[in-house]
Amino acid sequence: MIDPVLASRLQFAITTIVHIIFPVMSMGLAPFLIYFTWKDIRTGEPIYEQLRRFWTKIFAISFVVGTVTGIVLEFEFGTNFAAFSTAAGELFGGPLAVEGMMAFMLEATFLGVFVFGRERVGDALYFVSSVAVGLGTWLSAVWILIANSWMQTPRGYEVVTENGQPVIHLVDPLAAYFTPRFGYMYVHMQNAAVESVALFMAGVAAYFVFRHHVWGYQTQHVEFWEVTLKIALVALLITAPLQVLHGDMYGRHVAETQPQKFAAMEAVWETEAYVPEYLVAVPTSLDQLTDPRAKELFGIGIPGGASWLASGGDPSAEIRGLETFESEAPPVAIVFWAFRGMVGLGFWFILLAFWGGYRWFTGELFEDGLLHKALMASSLLGIVAVHLGWIVTEVGRQPWVIQGVMKTSEGVSPGLTAAEATITLVGFVLVYAALLGLYVYVIARIIRNGPPGESSLRSVPDAPPSPSAPGAPGVADDD
Repeated sequence: MIDPVLASRLQFAITTIVHIIFPVMSMGLAPFLIYFTWKDIRTGEPIYEQLRRFWTKIFAISFVVGTVTGIVLEFEFGTNFAAFSTAAGELFGGPLAVEGMMAFMLEATFLGVFVFGRERVGDALYFVSSVAVGLGTWLSAVWILIANSWMQTPRGYEVVTENGQPVIHLVDPLAAYFTPRFGYMYVHMQNAAVESVALFMAGVAAYFVFRHHVWGYQTQHVEFWEVTLKIALVALLITAPLQVLHGDMYGRHVAETQPQKFAAMEAVWETEAYVPEYLVAVPTSLDQLTDPRAKELFGIGIPGGASWLASGGDPSAEIRGLETFESEAPPVAIVFWAFRGMVGLGFWFILLAFWGGYRWFTGELFEDGLLHKALMASSLLGIVAVHLGWIVTEVGRQPWVIQGVMKTSEGVSPGLTAAEATITLVGFVLVYAALLGLYVYVIARIIRNGPPGESSLRSVPDAPPSPSAPGAPGVADDD
C-alpha cells in the first residue's frame, strides 16, 4: 500500500494533468470562436461559418468533459485534503464558489445559444453569446488562479486557533485575492492556452495541407485547412514570443517570492554568484538525472544568465542555494528537468512561428513539407508545455500546500488510510485514462469527418414565386 500523503498527491496530480487539457482547449479556442463569429456575421462568407461550426464542436466537448473532471477535483479537497479544506476553506473556498456562480453559469447559459441558436436569434444576440461564452471561460481561470496564487504567495489572512485547530481567516480580501503572483499566473496561463490551441490548429491543418499540396492527394475542403493554418500561424506569431518575454518577468518574480523554487529550477545547491542559465543540460551519469547539479552537468548556457534572470539584469547577482533551505527544499530533479523542458519548448514554438511566417511571406507556406511535418509533430506540444509549467509551479513549492503556512503532509485528511488512498488512486488512474481515451477518439473523429460542406451550411429558404412569375399557380405562360 502507498502512504496516504503520497497517494493523495499522486491522485490529485493525475486528475489535474488530465483535467487541465480541457480548460486549455476551451480557453484557447474562445478568442478564435469570437473572431470566426464576427467574420461570419460581417462578411457572410461560408468559410467563416465552417470555421465557427467545426471548432465549436471541439470547444463544446472540451467544456463538457472539463466540467465533469473539474467537479471531481473540487471533491478531492474534501476526500483527500480535508485538513487543508478545514483550515483554509474560508479563503480558498470563496473563489471556487464564485467561479461556479459567476463564470461557469455565464458560460453554460450562453453556450446553449451559441451552439444551437444561430438560426433562432439575431446576429447581435448571437455575437453577444460568443463573447459571453469566451468571457465565462476566461473568468473561470480568474477565480481558479486567484485561489492558486494565494497558495503560492499568501496575503490578507490571519491564523487563529479554534477548537484546538489552526484556522485561516480572511482579513483583507483585496490583498488575498489579488496577490503579487496572480497577474503573472493569469497572463502566462491564458497566453499559453491560446498558444497551445494555435499549435493544435496548425498541426491538424498542416496534415491536410501536406496531403494535398505535397503528397498530391485530393483533399476535401482544402481551402478550409489553408485558412486555418494561416490563422493559427498569426496567433502563434503573437503568443510564442510573448510567452517567453513574460516568462522572463515571471521567473524574476518567482526568484523574489519563492527563492527555494527558483533554486530548484536552476539546480543551485550552494549560494553563489554568476550562475549560468543552461539552455541545454545533459547529465553525464544516471545519478545526475535524480540529483542534478547545474555546474556539474554538460550543457550549453549563458554565463551569469540565471543570476541576471533572478535580479533583473545583474549577471553577478547571488542566488541562494538549496542547502540553506534544509527540509523546505522541493524535489529538485522534477522541477529542474520540467523547467528545462518548458523553456526548450517555448523557444521551439518561436522558431516554428517565424519559420511559418517566413514561408508565408515567400509564398511557400503550402509547399514546405518539412514545416508541415514539424507542425504536425508539435501539435500537442503546447499541452505538454502547460503540463511542465504546472509541474514547476506545484512541485516547486513543496513541501508546502500553502507557502510558509501549511505543509502538504499537514493538509491530508487525517482519517485517510493507506488502503483507501491506494484503491482510489488506482481507480482514478483507470477511469481518467478511459475518459481521456474517449475524448481523443471523439476529437479525432470530428477532425477526420472535417468541416461541414457548403451545401450543408444554413441557407435562406427559397422565396415562393410571385403571382406574376412564369409558372406561378393560376398564371398562364404567354407561350
